[in-house]
Amino acid sequence: MAGKKFAAAQAQVELGKLYSLTDAIALSKKVAFAKFDETVEVTMVLGVDPRKADQLVRGTIVLPHGLGKSKKVAVIAGTPEKQKEAQDAGADEVGGEDLVDKIKGGYLDFDALIATPDMMRLVGALGKILGPRGLMPNPKTGTVTPDVTNAVRETKAGKVEFRVDKTGVIHVPVGKFSFSAAKTTENAKALIDAVIKAKPQTAKGRYVKKVNVASTMGPGVLIDPASLGA
Repeated sequence: MAGKKFAAAQAQVELGKLYSLTDAIALSKKVAFAKFDETVEVTMVLGVDPRKADQLVRGTIVLPHGLGKSKKVAVIAGTPEKQKEAQDAGADEVGGEDLVDKIKGGYLDFDALIATPDMMRLVGALGKILGPRGLMPNPKTGTVTPDVTNAVRETKAGKVEFRVDKTGVIHVPVGKFSFSAAKTTENAKALIDAVIKAKPQTAKGRYVKKVNVASTMGPGVLIDPASLGA
């Protein structure tokens, strides 16, 4: 049954056509058929070689309209003052060495982990646990910082990380099916602009090769890179 629904949805997407961002998102919402609130995701194929350190594309962006749910945020801070700052900012789990030990014991009930720089000597030992799940704090994404107040608030507000994978592709959620097309489009535009701005100086040739948008279960809709200023 799902196969038939997907085929019917795909039939409404013109093969090989490059849509504007606005039209692509409107179409992806129109053809969505799942009974749950699907996630809308943007995929970008970039003309970079991720094997080269100077061509890694990575960063964060606070989406204008968030992602439809508040992330559960944990903070590992080295002093009682910083722990209180994290609690006051709305962190869901706060601790120091005790929280490091808790994570070593299997605790992973959070969507994002923030750490103060002085605690990275202990947090570094969690790499094998956090790394594969994309939860390892990193200064480049603002999750290793003394400013825990701002880090917690931004993460709660809908900050997302983008990072090119080993095949040169970026996949990032930009909203839920229940969002209006306008809100989803604004979120997607903010993400795409951030990725374009993050273009490595050493990247040669065409930077944005392909862009598409799709809901969780729906078909991909191609977007014209030229219409994005790419």
